[in-house]
Amino acid sequence: MAEVLVFHHTHGLTPGVHDFAEGLRRAGHTVHVPDLYEGRVFDSFAQGVGHAQEVGFDVIIERGRAAAGGLPGELVYAGFSLGVLPAQSLAQTRSGAKGALLFSACVPPAEFGVWPEGVPVQVHGMASDPIFAEEGDLDAARALVAALADAELFLYPGDQHLFADNSLPSYDKHAAALLAERVLGFLGRVG
Repeated sequence: MAEVLVFHHTHGLTPGVHDFAEGLRRAGHTVHVPDLYEGRVFDSFAQGVGHAQEVGFDVIIERGRAAAGGLPGELVYAGFSLGVLPAQSLAQTRSGAKGALLFSACVPPAEFGVWPEGVPVQVHGMASDPIFAEEGDLDAARALVAALADAELFLYPGDQHLFADNSLPSYDKHAAALLAERVLGFLGRVG
């Protein structure tokens, strides 16, 4: 079984992020879900983005690094949208990473150095999500998959950004179930 560190999206640590983590736990994995917003949860995506900008993306990444500090190095790092920043940063820079799961976002690996050899990654996003598909994330994911032997990109039909969070209106039950199935397969391979 794998040990997973899951970072929430721009809305904050929503019930849907907790539910996702609980699904991984029910499958036998150890899951940690830190709160990068110190208890704040936002109803709208725009409010959450505003908060993240106010706090600073570097601070969000540093809070993620601090959350990993007391945990073993042999983790799978997972992030939803904004949470991809600390997840990808840690997967690329913290020794011992077992893998990365990037949901609805992907940063060009050069932002954090180079992708470490032997660290598998899955990127999941909706094909017509304007944030994922039109703001560079999809291009970064395609480049990552082209450069790495153990990288997968899964595109789902639709245009929702946070489609795997069952507490948000953007939730897509079918796509989220397929994402969960693929994630559990990934964790089974790396755990």
